[in-house]
Amino acid sequence: MEAQGLDFTYDPESRSLVASFTPEAGVAPPTVDVPWLEERIAELGHGALRRNAAALGVLADSIKGARPVAALAVAEAVDAKAEVSVAGDKMAAFLSITPPQGGAPIDAAAIRRALAQQGVTTGIRESAIAQALALGQADNLLIAEGRAPVHGEDGRIEVLVPESRSRVPQVNEKGLMDYRNLGEILTVHAGQAVMQRIPATPGTPGETVSGAVIPALAGKETMFSPNLSGVAPDPADPNKLAAAITGQPVRTREGVIVEPTYTVNEVTINSGNIDFDGAVTVKGDVQAGMTIRASGDIEIGGTVEAAVIVAGGDIVIKGGAIGSGGRKDAQGNEIPSYIQCGGSFTATYVQQAKVEAGDSIFIDDVAMQSNLIAINQIVVGHKQRGHIIGGRAQATLLVKAKVIGSGAHIGTRIDIGLDPKLRAQQQRLVLHRQQVEEQLAQVVKLLELAAKLPERVPPETLKRARITRESLLRTLTRLGEEETLLQEQLRLAQNAKVIAEQAVYEGMEVHCGLLHYTLVGDKAHGLQVRVAEGALEADQLARGKS
Repeated sequence: MEAQGLDFTYDPESRSLVASFTPEAGVAPPTVDVPWLEERIAELGHGALRRNAAALGVLADSIKGARPVAALAVAEAVDAKAEVSVAGDKMAAFLSITPPQGGAPIDAAAIRRALAQQGVTTGIRESAIAQALALGQADNLLIAEGRAPVHGEDGRIEVLVPESRSRVPQVNEKGLMDYRNLGEILTVHAGQAVMQRIPATPGTPGETVSGAVIPALAGKETMFSPNLSGVAPDPADPNKLAAAITGQPVRTREGVIVEPTYTVNEVTINSGNIDFDGAVTVKGDVQAGMTIRASGDIEIGGTVEAAVIVAGGDIVIKGGAIGSGGRKDAQGNEIPSYIQCGGSFTATYVQQAKVEAGDSIFIDDVAMQSNLIAINQIVVGHKQRGHIIGGRAQATLLVKAKVIGSGAHIGTRIDIGLDPKLRAQQQRLVLHRQQVEEQLAQVVKLLELAAKLPERVPPETLKRARITRESLLRTLTRLGEEETLLQEQLRLAQNAKVIAEQAVYEGMEVHCGLLHYTLVGDKAHGLQVRVAEGALEADQLARGKS
């Protein structure tokens, strides 16, 4: 269909397509519509231009009504447009491109102008610009990224020596627990570095896409504790502590101390008693009547007979320990004989001995007519017989042996559950905390008075009150941690039990506070005694179970 008198002209100056229409006299006007006009524009090579729908509607109506149109802009050339949006935190900017409609495609200059209009100056991704130019379009394309600050790392202390000894039995080459081997005692020599201080770092500032600097937080410095014994600053490196003496490195909550180790072949009348601030190693035996006291560990390669052995750490006796059994010396006095340690006790056997451990007791062969007390557990039996015969065994959590008692029905008493020392310690902690809280309340009242009436409190008194308040608050924090740990120990004690893995004989009695269980008849099978519903109950163990 033709529309006589219809003409389209592109105006380069206005970049518009202008339509005109002159109706011919005596000729019926053609019936045209907007779609037809759009097809006509496309046929003329102007299909890429952006249409003006309203103007095309006016033109179609004018043609149908045979009304002349002088110059009507019905389409225009539109260049591609770049728009940049910036995230609220100024850490990212995004590019969107509106494709051209008969106009110029997007170019790098237009993108950079859009970035500049939004104040984006740093972190611009050149690869994203190249991608947008290659595609000619973009929809929220990440065009710039800020740089987050990297906060400084806190200073820290690194220990340069391994554990002096693991405080638990070691696993042997067969994968079995070896209760006699608690690891070697490590020795360091004077001048050997044992700790290193890694200084804090200042951090690296960040930057927003608009170039604003985001400051970084510097790390907190840490210093060596002044309460470490046996170590001194390394003259060649102030950030290192070195052993001041030759001895045993021991890890503490504050770092590493060096305890000197005293070594002797045997302890007899010739060597004299040993009272040493550190660790003690005896290669051979300890003779009856002798005494060894050490603040650290004690390791004895032979046997101990009717001696006093006291250690702040662990005690390892590779042979056995025999008590005095009521024997008297030449003066008619009973020979003192007991073993006491703050950590764990390990031996092959004990006989008529008194042993008290702050952690656990491990005996491989036999505990006969002995008095054993451990805060946590007593375990008798590994590679050898594993018998508890007679005497008394007391532990908070567990007493375990292969066989308890004997065919002679010797009385054997087992005590489990709450340790009276733990309960007394809890009461002392509660009382101490209450006293500290009362003191703190008095100090707080004084500080409140100073805030309201400063003239009534001398500056020196105010200063002392503030120092006292901080000290009391630290004490309350420490007491709270100790109470939490103690409550956990008391909770675990409620699950205490006695286990005889293979057999148990009449004569065994189990006590847990006011609860009492007496075995009637021999049992040629494993047995477990535990607290259940306010009573002590005994359950047969399946073969191989414990």
